[in-house]
Amino acid sequence: MTSAETIRRAAPDRAARRARIAVSALFLTNGALFANLLPRYPEIKSQLGLDNVGYGIAIAAFPAGAIAAGLLAAVLIRRFGSARVAVIGTVGVGVSLLAAALAPTGILFAAALLLGGAFDAITDVGQNAHGLRVQRRYGRSIINSFHAIWSIGAVLGGGMAAVAIALQLPLAVHLGISTAVFAAVALTSLFFCLPGRDEEADAEATAEPAEIEKAVRRGVGPRVVFAVIALTLIAMAGAVAEDAGNSWATLYLGESLGAAAAVAPLGFIALVGAQFIGRMLGDGMTDRFGQRAVARVGGLIAAVGMGLALLFPSVPGTIAGFAAVGFGIATLIPAAMHAADELPGLRSGVGLTMVSWLLRLGFLLSPPFVGFIAEHESLRAGLIVAPAAALVAVLLAGVLEGRKPRA
Repeated sequence: MTSAETIRRAAPDRAARRARIAVSALFLTNGALFANLLPRYPEIKSQLGLDNVGYGIAIAAFPAGAIAAGLLAAVLIRRFGSARVAVIGTVGVGVSLLAAALAPTGILFAAALLLGGAFDAITDVGQNAHGLRVQRRYGRSIINSFHAIWSIGAVLGGGMAAVAIALQLPLAVHLGISTAVFAAVALTSLFFCLPGRDEEADAEATAEPAEIEKAVRRGVGPRVVFAVIALTLIAMAGAVAEDAGNSWATLYLGESLGAAAAVAPLGFIALVGAQFIGRMLGDGMTDRFGQRAVARVGGLIAAVGMGLALLFPSVPGTIAGFAAVGFGIATLIPAAMHAADELPGLRSGVGLTMVSWLLRLGFLLSPPFVGFIAEHESLRAGLIVAPAAALVAVLLAGVLEGRKPRA
């Protein structure tokens, strides 16, 4: 029996179980921090006097910061370790979002989001890398459970924001509380993460810019190039559809459909809640039907659900439409990342890093595009990007893995 087989068959020790809880806490805080701010975007937009175009450009600063800093994560992780990078990044995200909430001008609001996006990208890679370390100790797949817990954190954060709005808590008080609470959770979790560094696990999760450049210079076949492009577009489709709920759901329900201030955040909460359910069911469905079928059916659910909500606008129907989007796209980004990490001709971590980095273009380009359409037509017209993106995923799903034959 090889040492790898021994690891796979051995039960996780106490340190691994504690580390799993710690990584779960990091994913929870990462989902909750940003979700506390998102439902209050309409309030910030109104206070700063931004039109739809200016608002779309301002909130695009968050993914812009993530793109700028995304490839820096591998360098920091290999120097300081994934756990420290994830925790420090989480604190940075919290402080940056608090600064965004308190910004007196649109430019400072965008600058704070830019910094928050940079910290978020580094945190994202760090917590996933440490999650892979813990997974190696477990000897079985547990990484999807971490992403499901991220969705729980997003629901928790959205709920906190809805309560804060209902209680008319000032932005400074609300975001100050959420930053303090979740920064404390992240700092505490550091004491329970795995000690030291695991070069192999961290390397599997990341690739430095020089490694990506080397892979490109070495040359890869046209099939691999096509696969990287298609997987990136699938992941971007998931990002665009998700961003429709993140950035615009509360605004659309409140301003366009006249929902009460405490009800408007339910569109975002429905999306991330349904996304959590989809991710919890995703592993079982993928094992049974394959990534390709799950992505196609999920994309159709998202496209039809949101399409009907836009054709026949109402508050309950729109909330249900965003829920359909969340459930339908739940597996798109994880499936694209998994497929990218197993592309032939690329070292483990290179394809994953490329797709993870490029998919953020969806989060970057979507807000200004929707904002432009909203300003010249209507926000209802702009939100057509959600079902359109889902259909793109349906069309490109053939690049994903099909159903595996039973042993």
